Amino acid sequence: MTDPIRVLVADDHPIFRDGLAMLLATVDGIEVAGTAADGAEAVAAATRLLPDVVVMDVQMPRLNGVEATRRLAADAPGVGVLVLTMSEDDGTVFAAIRAGARGYLVKGAEQEEIVRAITTVAAGGAVFGATLALRIAEFFAAGPPTPTDAFPQLTAREREILELLAAGRSNAQIASVLYLSPKTVRNNVSNVFTKLQVADRAEAIVRAREAGLGR
Repeated sequence: MTDPIRVLVADDHPIFRDGLAMLLATVDGIEVAGTAADGAEAVAAATRLLPDVVVMDVQMPRLNGVEATRRLAADAPGVGVLVLTMSEDDGTVFAAIRAGARGYLVKGAEQEEIVRAITTVAAGGAVFGATLALRIAEFFAAGPPTPTDAFPQLTAREREILELLAAGRSNAQIASVLYLSPKTVRNNVSNVFTKLQVADRAEAIVRAREAGLGR
């Protein structure tokens, strides 16, 4: 008899988190090792419990799911991460993949699809759902993004600010160059971090330079 697949469910919505945990607990071959209410809890619980798979939401307090995934990839590489979230925009999908997620499903997926994805990730495979898999294939077929089509989720102003961030400008310098108030720059920088799912300025600069900005 094979050991059950041990799963940790991380989501900040109690009804969804507990509901999914109860649902998975009824599935033969799956054992719910624990739950977490935010990204920081998910990292702590996963490094302690070492489940086979973490089912990870993206938008969570304290630490978002992308950053939590990145930390787990470094601290507990044997733990597979399956992202299960409301968002299917390309920025979030590719941020999760870059962080080390081995699966990505959109909430609303059928129970059978979630169970199959957990089983695949636990076995070392990758799964992204039919629609997302097609978009991922198209993305790589198109080659690396050019600076003009990278980060479509940003507004023109946010993109302009990201370009200056990537060039190494401080907030004060950006405010001076664009004739904006420091508060407006701070707000836009915060929006950029949120939309790119990055934790800090350094990570935003790396993402921007990878896409050809700030050169």
